[in-house]
Amino acid sequence: MLEFSQQVINGLTLGSIYALIAIGYTMVYGIIGMINFAHGEIYMISAYIGLITITALTVQFGVENVPLILLFTLVVSILATGAYGWTIERVAYRPLRGSPRLIPLISAIGMSIFLQNYVQIGQGARDLSMQPLISGGWRFGPEAGFQIYLSYMQVLIAVVTVIFMTALTLFIARSRLGRACRACSQDLTMTNLLGIDTNRVISLTFVLGAALAAVAGVLISLYIGKINPFIGFDAGIKAFTAAVLGGIGSIPGAMLGGVILGLSESFASAYLLTEYKDVVAFSLLVLVLLFRPTGLLGKPEIEKV
Repeated sequence: MLEFSQQVINGLTLGSIYALIAIGYTMVYGIIGMINFAHGEIYMISAYIGLITITALTVQFGVENVPLILLFTLVVSILATGAYGWTIERVAYRPLRGSPRLIPLISAIGMSIFLQNYVQIGQGARDLSMQPLISGGWRFGPEAGFQIYLSYMQVLIAVVTVIFMTALTLFIARSRLGRACRACSQDLTMTNLLGIDTNRVISLTFVLGAALAAVAGVLISLYIGKINPFIGFDAGIKAFTAAVLGGIGSIPGAMLGGVILGLSESFASAYLLTEYKDVVAFSLLVLVLLFRPTGLLGKPEIEKV
């Protein structure tokens, strides 16, 4: 039972990261019906920005002001990756918006490859690491037996994830721009005819998705402490899987899919072999899509005639 609880904690931590990235995929798809395959590289770039910013601040000011360092790092990473998200929409998507879906898909894959090589040229292909900024945690259970370990970093990931997802949910539900996003997701053409600047809304969607990926990137650089230019591809595929599992186009579905995927990987690593964690995760996706093609919380797409 204690080991099971430990795997739940590990799975929820990993699932929180997947969910933050998956929301970017599902928001873009929900509005323009396309998959932003460069989104994983945005996450990777944000991890580098977080690593560099934290390293610079700790060298300059020490580790006494950890909350201020984390807050400043999040702000810098969100602003920088938001600019990347806006640029990707303007360069790789907007000129091709009226084209067949295959063409923007190829453009997004090309942007993904470009960003990955861009980081390799600037930072090198080797792993980068840093000393842990937040260490320690709590242990539960008998001293002579297996103990549950809950680190401070895992708690931070859970708290920050809940804060940002709650903020996004309230923004989409109650703000004027959030209502415009929901209108665009229902009928982009009619929304444009009603006077809403759909180009602005789509750009905002890319920026919001990039901001959440920035949060995930900073958290993963703190949690693992080691990054390289290839983490974006792996995390992007997993997050896209989570978005499809929960129901592509559904924000709650992306959150649920991320949590389920994280838990399945954690349990597979603990009770099977680590090499089988991807097999279990993708097998679960296949099973869900066989019985519910729209995902767990997805809705059937209604074709307008």
